[in-house]
Amino acid sequence: MYKLLSFDVYGTLINTPPINVKAFRLILEQVGASNIDALAFYQFWESRNIVHYREPYRSYREIGKLSLEEAFENFGIVGGTADLIERYFELFPEMRLYPDVLPTLERLAARYRLAVVSNIDDDLLGATRLYREFDLVCTAERAGGYKPDGTLFRYLIANAGVGVPEILHSGQSQFTDMVGGKPLGLTVCWINRRGIDLHSSVPPPDHVFPGIRSLLPLVGM
Repeated sequence: MYKLLSFDVYGTLINTPPINVKAFRLILEQVGASNIDALAFYQFWESRNIVHYREPYRSYREIGKLSLEEAFENFGIVGGTADLIERYFELFPEMRLYPDVLPTLERLAARYRLAVVSNIDDDLLGATRLYREFDLVCTAERAGGYKPDGTLFRYLIANAGVGVPEILHSGQSQFTDMVGGKPLGLTVCWINRRGIDLHSSVPPPDHVFPGIRSLLPLVGM
């Protein structure tokens, strides 16, 4: 049934939480605000990114800077500057794949074409160690837009070389992968590694799995 399997990268293939916390703790320490919870600060920053994804296109770096300014303001931090987001980007080479990723992708690649679909700039994706090539690479930079409003998924569909019913997308973010992909008719697997609840505003996924290894029986492997 499926010919192309597409994957979100950060949080789906890449175990992002350790680096997220490390990076934003460094940022908070640098502005003398180590008393603020780094995870809460990061989560606010990420929520602002998602808002800006729907606006006229800016690079991920530009959005990251804007959201950091907003996070500083929200948490009452004085003296923080937007360029401190580079502390986060500098750590991308330290990000690591989840243990189930490479063995699963290796098996899937024997039968299916594989794609990545990510709200990211090309250089940051290039700095991320994925340890394999993909048949199709879809980034926000290449699409000129992001997932939530469908722009990045329309780029995937336009370049897939197969029909929408022949694409199976897997992603961890209900507010980008499902919100952006389901209205376009894509079949979406929610890779819910953190075991969180589905928000009432989000279109339900077609499948829910704790990791990507669970894709193997779905596609008959």
